[in-house]
Amino acid sequence: MEMKERIYMISAIVEHKPGVLYSVSNMFRRRGFNIESISVGESEQSDLARMTITIKGDEATVEQVVKQLKKLISVVKVSILDSENTVARELALIKVSTPDARVRSDVINYTEIFKGHIVDVAHESLIIEITGDTDKINAFIELMKPFGVREIARTGIAALQRGMRSVKME
Repeated sequence: MEMKERIYMISAIVEHKPGVLYSVSNMFRRRGFNIESISVGESEQSDLARMTITIKGDEATVEQVVKQLKKLISVVKVSILDSENTVARELALIKVSTPDARVRSDVINYTEIFKGHIVDVAHESLIIEITGDTDKINAFIELMKPFGVREIARTGIAALQRGMRSVKME
């Protein structure tokens, strides 16, 4: 039976100290796993950080990744997030060409429809901040391409399980 590839979200609680991101990303490199996105920041405990890593693969691949992560000394806890019970968001900054008033007006209107924010205005460009799930951000970027996307910066996915269950040290 062939296993189907899909996107998996992994939440890891790690020690909040220098070199941890390097050791995690180096493990992925050594094992030949590709990271689709990674975000890391301080957690509810100041000595721990939360990493949200998204990878594309089958069930066997994600299980292997989790096993390898658990072997790292600086990794405290690892969980595969169930996409049905997870709130996941990403932030993107998108610089779009706006050479004239008509284009600028169209871009502003689309930004409002997508509940984005204009965060910088220049003579011939706008920078838009948009948050949401990956599909929403990808759809907005596709919509902006005909106008001329000059630059994109994306944060990667941040995710938490819904309800009282959590990925943290009890």
